[in-house]
Amino acid sequence: MARKQILIGALAATALAIAGTGVAVATTTSPQHGNDFTVVEHAVTDTTVDIGPKGDSLGDVLAFGNPVYDAGNHTQVGNDQGSCVRTKVGASWECNWTTILPGGSLAVEGPFYDSGDSVLAITGGTGKWAGARGQMTLHARDAAGSSYDFRFSIIN
Repeated sequence: MARKQILIGALAATALAIAGTGVAVATTTSPQHGNDFTVVEHAVTDTTVDIGPKGDSLGDVLAFGNPVYDAGNHTQVGNDQGSCVRTKVGASWECNWTTILPGGSLAVEGPFYDSGDSVLAITGGTGKWAGARGQMTLHARDAAGSSYDFRFSIIN
Protein backbone atom coordinates (compact mmCIF):
# COMPACT_ATOMS: atom_id res chain seq x y z
CA MET A 1 0.00 0.00 0.00
CA ALA A 2 2.70 2.51 0.99
CA ARG A 3 4.77 1.52 -2.00
CA LYS A 4 1.94 2.41 -4.35
CA GLN A 5 1.71 5.78 -2.68
CA ILE A 6 5.28 6.45 -3.67
CA LEU A 7 4.43 5.87 -7.30
CA ILE A 8 1.71 8.37 -7.07
CA GLY A 9 4.25 10.93 -5.96
CA ALA A 10 5.99 10.47 -9.25
CA LEU A 11 2.81 11.11 -11.10
CA ALA A 12 2.41 14.31 -9.23
CA ALA A 13 5.47 15.61 -10.95
CA THR A 14 3.81 14.82 -14.24
CA ALA A 15 0.96 17.01 -13.20
CA LEU A 16 3.23 20.02 -13.06
CA ALA A 17 4.26 19.51 -16.61
CA ILE A 18 0.64 19.24 -17.66
CA ALA A 19 -0.19 22.69 -16.41
CA GLY A 20 1.42 24.27 -19.46
CA THR A 21 0.08 21.86 -22.08
CA GLY A 22 -3.39 23.27 -22.51
CA VAL A 23 -4.94 20.26 -20.79
CA ALA A 24 -7.58 21.26 -18.28
CA VAL A 25 -6.09 21.24 -14.77
CA ALA A 26 -7.09 23.19 -11.69
CA THR A 27 -4.79 26.23 -11.73
CA THR A 28 -4.60 29.39 -9.67
CA THR A 29 -2.12 32.24 -9.79
CA SER A 30 -0.99 34.54 -7.00
CA PRO A 31 1.80 37.10 -6.59
CA GLN A 32 3.90 34.57 -4.63
CA HIS A 33 3.22 31.49 -6.75
CA GLY A 34 3.46 31.21 -10.49
CA ASN A 35 1.24 28.14 -10.83
CA ASP A 36 -0.78 26.03 -8.41
CA PHE A 37 -2.43 22.97 -9.96
CA THR A 38 -3.39 19.36 -9.29
CA VAL A 39 -3.01 16.19 -11.34
CA VAL A 40 -3.87 12.57 -10.53
CA GLU A 41 -1.45 9.63 -10.70
CA HIS A 42 -2.66 6.06 -11.21
CA ALA A 43 -0.18 3.77 -9.42
CA VAL A 44 -0.37 0.78 -11.76
CA THR A 45 3.27 -0.24 -12.28
CA ASP A 46 4.80 -0.09 -8.79
CA THR A 47 7.46 -2.76 -8.42
CA THR A 48 9.33 -3.34 -5.17
CA VAL A 49 12.74 -4.98 -5.06
CA ASP A 50 13.30 -6.62 -1.68
CA ILE A 51 16.87 -5.85 -0.59
CA GLY A 52 18.35 -7.35 2.59
CA PRO A 53 16.06 -9.08 5.08
CA LYS A 54 12.84 -10.50 3.63
CA GLY A 55 9.89 -8.12 3.78
CA ASP A 56 9.81 -4.39 4.42
CA SER A 57 13.38 -3.45 5.28
CA LEU A 58 15.90 -0.63 5.04
CA GLY A 59 17.20 -0.24 1.48
CA ASP A 60 14.24 -1.82 -0.36
CA VAL A 61 13.67 -0.10 -3.71
CA LEU A 62 10.40 0.91 -5.34
CA ALA A 63 10.48 1.61 -9.08
CA PHE A 64 7.61 2.92 -11.19
CA GLY A 65 6.45 4.46 -14.44
CA ASN A 66 2.79 5.47 -14.21
CA PRO A 67 0.17 7.40 -16.20
CA VAL A 68 -0.87 10.84 -14.97
CA TYR A 69 -4.34 12.31 -15.49
CA ASP A 70 -5.91 15.78 -15.43
CA ALA A 71 -7.38 17.19 -12.20
CA GLY A 72 -10.77 15.69 -13.08
CA ASN A 73 -9.14 12.24 -13.35
CA HIS A 74 -10.57 11.76 -16.88
CA THR A 75 -7.86 12.35 -19.48
CA GLN A 76 -4.29 11.06 -19.44
CA VAL A 77 -1.94 14.03 -19.83
CA GLY A 78 1.46 12.42 -19.28
CA ASN A 79 3.44 9.90 -17.29
CA ASP A 80 6.10 9.66 -14.64
CA GLN A 81 9.11 7.49 -13.91
CA GLY A 82 11.24 7.20 -10.82
CA SER A 83 12.22 5.33 -7.71
CA CYS A 84 12.19 5.40 -3.93
CA VAL A 85 14.44 3.83 -1.30
CA ARG A 86 13.08 2.66 2.06
CA THR A 87 14.76 4.81 4.71
CA LYS A 88 12.59 4.16 7.77
CA VAL A 89 10.82 0.79 7.94
CA GLY A 90 7.05 1.13 8.17
CA ALA A 91 7.24 4.92 8.05
CA SER A 92 8.95 6.55 5.06
CA TRP A 93 10.84 6.40 1.76
CA GLU A 94 13.15 8.87 0.01
CA CYS A 95 12.02 9.40 -3.60
CA ASN A 96 12.92 11.12 -6.83
CA TRP A 97 11.14 11.03 -10.18
CA THR A 98 10.53 12.84 -13.42
CA THR A 99 7.14 13.72 -14.79
CA ILE A 100 7.15 13.83 -18.57
CA LEU A 101 4.60 15.96 -20.42
CA PRO A 102 4.27 17.70 -23.76
CA GLY A 103 6.66 20.65 -23.72
CA GLY A 104 9.07 19.34 -21.09
CA SER A 105 9.46 17.55 -17.79
CA LEU A 106 9.52 18.26 -14.05
CA ALA A 107 11.70 16.65 -11.38
CA VAL A 108 10.77 16.20 -7.70
CA GLU A 109 12.61 14.81 -4.70
CA GLY A 110 11.81 14.19 -1.06
CA PRO A 111 10.16 11.96 1.52
CA PHE A 112 7.13 9.78 0.96
CA TYR A 113 5.34 8.93 4.20
CA ASP A 114 3.44 5.66 4.62
CA SER A 115 0.57 7.60 6.19
CA GLY A 116 -0.49 11.19 5.74
CA ASP A 117 0.45 13.71 3.09
CA SER A 118 4.03 14.26 1.94
CA VAL A 119 5.63 17.45 0.62
CA LEU A 120 8.42 17.09 -1.95
CA ALA A 121 10.70 19.71 -3.50
CA ILE A 122 10.45 20.58 -7.17
CA THR A 123 14.13 20.42 -8.07
CA GLY A 124 13.97 21.56 -11.69
CA GLY A 125 12.55 21.02 -15.11
CA THR A 126 13.17 21.05 -18.84
CA GLY A 127 11.54 22.81 -21.77
CA LYS A 128 8.76 25.15 -20.66
CA TRP A 129 9.58 24.26 -17.01
CA ALA A 130 13.32 24.97 -17.23
CA GLY A 131 14.43 26.37 -13.86
CA ALA A 132 11.19 25.38 -12.08
CA ARG A 133 11.19 25.35 -8.29
CA GLY A 134 8.60 25.06 -5.55
CA GLN A 135 6.89 22.12 -3.90
CA MET A 136 4.46 19.31 -4.56
CA THR A 137 2.06 17.89 -1.97
CA LEU A 138 1.28 14.19 -2.42
CA HIS A 139 -2.13 13.07 -1.16
CA ALA A 140 -3.55 9.51 -1.33
CA ARG A 141 -7.02 9.47 -2.90
CA ASP A 142 -7.86 6.10 -1.33
CA ALA A 143 -6.62 3.72 1.39
CA ALA A 144 -5.43 1.18 -1.21
CA GLY A 145 -2.86 3.60 -2.62
CA SER A 146 -4.16 3.14 -6.16
CA SER A 147 -4.29 6.85 -7.05
CA TYR A 148 -2.84 10.08 -5.73
CA ASP A 149 -3.38 13.80 -6.02
CA PHE A 150 -0.28 15.79 -6.82
CA ARG A 151 -0.77 19.39 -5.81
CA PHE A 152 1.97 21.47 -7.41
CA SER A 153 2.94 24.94 -6.36
CA ILE A 154 5.54 26.42 -8.71
CA ILE A 155 7.29 29.60 -7.67
CA ASN A 156 8.46 31.84 -10.51
